[in-house]
Amino acid sequence: MKRSNLLILSITGVYSAILHTAAWSVNNFLMTGPKAYLTYSSSVAAGAHSGMEECKFQFGWERWNCPESALQLSTHNRLRSATRETSFVHAISSAGVMYTLTRNCSLGDFESCGCDDSRNGRVGGRGWVWGGCSDNVEFGEKVSKLFVDALETGHDTRALINLHNNEVGRLVMKDTMKRACKCHGVSGSCSIQTCWLQLAEFREIGNYLKIKYDQAQKLEMDKRRMRAGNSADSRGATAETFHHIHATELVFLEDSPDYCTRNASLGHHGTEGRECLQTGKNLSQWEKRSCRRLCTECGLRVEERRTEVVASCNCKFHWCCTVRCEQCRTLVAKHFCTRRDSAAPNHIRQRNRGHRR
Repeated sequence: MKRSNLLILSITGVYSAILHTAAWSVNNFLMTGPKAYLTYSSSVAAGAHSGMEECKFQFGWERWNCPESALQLSTHNRLRSATRETSFVHAISSAGVMYTLTRNCSLGDFESCGCDDSRNGRVGGRGWVWGGCSDNVEFGEKVSKLFVDALETGHDTRALINLHNNEVGRLVMKDTMKRACKCHGVSGSCSIQTCWLQLAEFREIGNYLKIKYDQAQKLEMDKRRMRAGNSADSRGATAETFHHIHATELVFLEDSPDYCTRNASLGHHGTEGRECLQTGKNLSQWEKRSCRRLCTECGLRVEERRTEVVASCNCKFHWCCTVRCEQCRTLVAKHFCTRRDSAAPNHIRQRNRGHRR
């Protein structure tokens, strides 16, 4: 199934929840379900897509590389795992939806909102005052909550964990906002500055959440009380556990499976056939170790393949006004994880279980 179809299926649950919402208000703008669907649905879909693209970038050279199955975000139709990876997917998707809604609001795409000028005129610090057009994150937060959090209709532990991780994504987006300023004064003296808040680059948000992923906390729950489902005893056990969790900490419930091997039922493709990096300019240490992480430590071997790449070259400008290029062919060495002649020893498979990405 194509990525766009998977994205639509994933977001459909959100839309159906919105269509059954009685009435809601954002920034004193009253709107009922169907109108909300039409107004914000494209931004929600675009935001979820940008979140998943960032997920793929952050995990591009790791054993779990944010596969298409990660788009299934809800406990609505079936029991979902609550692993460290799931926590990141919820956070980055929630942040992506909020980011896109906020940005589109600032661009004037919605009649219902505009810049956040609630601070304008106040003294912000020495030599500067609030002014200009701040990105309206309050609007983006409220609408994204309505869409994304609507997926979780239960009160069981997994649903509450998902809601918590959704909120982490939104809080991180607010925490990474930047202050931009413009100078005022005679002859550029900058005696006073007018400042406003604007969104950081989404890559910065992704980097921040990746650190949160590495530091994610596993919840140790009373399994007997958890089996009580949505009972008061189960909710009480969950509330006690969350009491000690910081608002911006990602949390998970279950250990990660072995991402080295393929598991069709869980949607994991394994690392066989994956490309890895051995040589190249400006590679990070993490990228340079990708062949060991994806291949060797998963009981696979690294295979070098020579691939012909066709690219434009020797481009020249011709008056007026075209650019003509030649097509150059070069051989490029790429490396892939392939199966060894014999199966990997048991001790290798055991060693790679648990939280190894």
